[in-house]
Amino acid sequence: MQQRRQLNIGIVEDDQIMGSSLIQRFELDGHIVHWWKTGSDAINSLEFFDKDIIICDIQLPDITGESVLRQAGRDGQAPPFLFITGYGEIDQAVRLMRLGACDYITKPFEFDDFLKRVERNARTSSELRIPPEALGVSTEMRELQQNLVKFSQTDFPVLITGEPGVGKESSARFLHAHSKSAGQPFMSVNCAAIPLELLEKEIFGVEGETEKGTDDLHKGYAERVGSGTLYIREFTRIPLTVQAKLLNLIDEASFVRIGGKQTRGFHGRIVVSDSSDLESVVAKGVLREDLLFKLSVLTVHITPLRNRPDDIGWLLPQMVSNACNRQGQLMKALSAQAEEASLEHDWVGNALEMRNRVDRGVALSRDHELTVADIFPEVAGQEDDRQGFSSLAQAREAAEKRQIMKALERSEGQIGETAKLLGVSRTTLWDKMSRLDIGAKGRSDS
Repeated sequence: MQQRRQLNIGIVEDDQIMGSSLIQRFELDGHIVHWWKTGSDAINSLEFFDKDIIICDIQLPDITGESVLRQAGRDGQAPPFLFITGYGEIDQAVRLMRLGACDYITKPFEFDDFLKRVERNARTSSELRIPPEALGVSTEMRELQQNLVKFSQTDFPVLITGEPGVGKESSARFLHAHSKSAGQPFMSVNCAAIPLELLEKEIFGVEGETEKGTDDLHKGYAERVGSGTLYIREFTRIPLTVQAKLLNLIDEASFVRIGGKQTRGFHGRIVVSDSSDLESVVAKGVLREDLLFKLSVLTVHITPLRNRPDDIGWLLPQMVSNACNRQGQLMKALSAQAEEASLEHDWVGNALEMRNRVDRGVALSRDHELTVADIFPEVAGQEDDRQGFSSLAQAREAAEKRQIMKALERSEGQIGETAKLLGVSRTTLWDKMSRLDIGAKGRSDS
């Protein structure tokens, strides 16, 4: 008989009877167990991230189990999460699976079956702890990350395009973090925030009489970046005269300070981004076409947030958590209605708009839960607060449909594998797909 490996298990459970029972059974099987009775105690414990698996109740006395999962995942070291849930919380448990939980089990349960699921999902001591997706969880952002990781292994310039606030600088930093120069400086130049007449000085520096040890006063970004990444935002604002020097920086890997004669080597990597229609900018003579060719050897485009519903649901709770931390407030949760309303919102300003809305909501709300009116105060004065928002039944159906389609995509349309991912029988899955009008390939037939 094969001997079971010893697991280091963390339990987050406020119920005394349930917690004691779990500890007794796990210890009888030879496992090491640590028990926290509140979510805050768990995520603030130094031992939390060393566990092979976390068993967490959804309803806790201080914060929800969902908040524990979200906060634990921020630094990339979260153990696998298995949630214990009541029958009425299944919709929330499905959402937790979408957010990264490995499994959930409903009360009451048979301990032998529960133990098998714990052992199946627990990580081994030698398993690599892969950080969560830094930029998003949608298919588009996963592909973006894969491309950026590939690009990071080269020294070619990279062009990042997309609407304002969509995450271009975050993508540039992601690229830098995965490059061989990750330990070197990341220098960001915002051309929209620097007067045009000062851009050349800021980028290339200025020559001057220098006292011993004070040469840094005359260095521009191109010199101070060393072998790191020089990131230039809204680069189409650079004057044509300075564009010529930028072109030479790429071609010759060298530059000359303003007023100087000495040629200095450039050892960094250039990454640029812009939210303009680049073809139009070139046609107007504002941007040199040859410079655009040089800068666009490797190009990525970031899809607007409104077209990435999975990323909306992934990003919004993180923004709430970060806002609470910055403002020194107790952790706030998001109501289900607020989450669904966020999926219907256009997010014209992308992540920047989301951060502004969340910061305001967290600052003004006096409740432990953010409502639709906290995030979207413009709807508060409407005569019918439900106008434009789904009912709870519609919200549950929409969430369930998204989860099934996501599972179908992951399993490449294999019904049996999809049913396993969702924790339901094939018959139940077929019934739900028929009711929600989902085709076998994960596409709506309507």
